[in-house]
Amino acid sequence: MIRNADFKPHPWLRGPHLQTLWAALLRRRSRPNVSRERLELEDGDFLDLSWMPVSPGPVVLVLHGLEGSLRSPYAANLLTTLHARGYHPVLMHFRGCSGEPNRLPRRYHFGDTGDLDLVRRHIRTRFADKPLAMVGFSLGGNVLLKWLGETGNATDVAGAVAVSVPFNLHDAADRLNIGLSQIYQYHLLRKLKASVRSKQTLLTPHVDIKKVLRSRSFWEFDDWLTAPLHGFRDVDDYYTRATSLPYLQKIETPTLVLHARDDPFMLPQNVPDETALSKSTLLELSDAGGHVGFVSTLANGTPNYWLQERILRYLDTIFQRIDVAQAASRR
Repeated sequence: MIRNADFKPHPWLRGPHLQTLWAALLRRRSRPNVSRERLELEDGDFLDLSWMPVSPGPVVLVLHGLEGSLRSPYAANLLTTLHARGYHPVLMHFRGCSGEPNRLPRRYHFGDTGDLDLVRRHIRTRFADKPLAMVGFSLGGNVLLKWLGETGNATDVAGAVAVSVPFNLHDAADRLNIGLSQIYQYHLLRKLKASVRSKQTLLTPHVDIKKVLRSRSFWEFDDWLTAPLHGFRDVDDYYTRATSLPYLQKIETPTLVLHARDDPFMLPQNVPDETALSKSTLLELSDAGGHVGFVSTLANGTPNYWLQERILRYLDTIFQRIDVAQAASRR
């Protein structure tokens, strides 16, 4: 189902770039009281999880975006707010994003759902009796939707939220190579290249490092590094196989997808229509909001982060339904 979101942008933050940049650069970031857990993987690598203190509520697994981490305001603030609401949140850092380079040449990518499933199974071993929900932003949202579609009704996740997902990776790469959106491409490529430099010795036998560091677009970077490192034929094969769009019809977990039509990382025509969605998926669209922005206003004019509130409202509804169903079954 598709419906309009009840989001209204802050009057001083109209336009996709103001929404995106304010939320990313000017929003005050909380400093959540987390403990780090390192998962040693069978392939010799590791994954780092950041856990908030144990609380009695359901576990919520949060997935950051491309080159994100606990330092990303949207992630840190959501962890803090979820915990204050009684949930038990945990952030999964994708390989190489926790502040320490991972051990293998490979890292992570838009279609890599294996690590998410591994973390999900790990959480179930620790908290088998707690309900579990997941929230993914941008790349993390794409990974989440693809995984939900791959698993279908085999998942034990109670609900999910995906935010600002690039539904078509080919067109997203084109969009980020046009106009003001190039500022985001430039920023993200700088971070990706810094990661490449930190692992240069590991990567040299597998890719042409000098060529990768000369890349000026995601098309080039992904063709010269991401695709060959992760078993794809080329960038076209990577974008085709990694996108979440073909998996949306297969999702059986209650899922909320939040997206702005003016997202500067995407083209408006790439928003899925009703036929692309499963009956379990609700797509809420707003005309404004940018990319992981959605900054509204309070009565006194103070910026208000509608996105965070909407995620909480959805999760509250999902778990209230579970509580009601469980109470009814005990009668």
